[in-house]
Amino acid sequence: MSIRQLLIDFIITFAVALVVTVVVTFLWSLIFHGAGTIDWETAFRFALIFGITFGIVLPWMRGRESRAAQK
Repeated sequence: MSIRQLLIDFIITFAVALVVTVVVTFLWSLIFHGAGTIDWETAFRFALIFGITFGIVLPWMRGRESRAAQK
């Protein structure tokens, strides 16, 4: 697996996690506090964590497993 593919996986996962977290924090604030605000700090934190975990580590492990299976 190339660095380019890892970067693409990270960016896609980061973007999806950011959008989902933004929507969830907005709805949480709207429903429970009556103010539709977005918690950007939490959104970026979760997006970064999920982007690293699922966008880099899991594809890297898949690549290692496929290379080991080919041997």
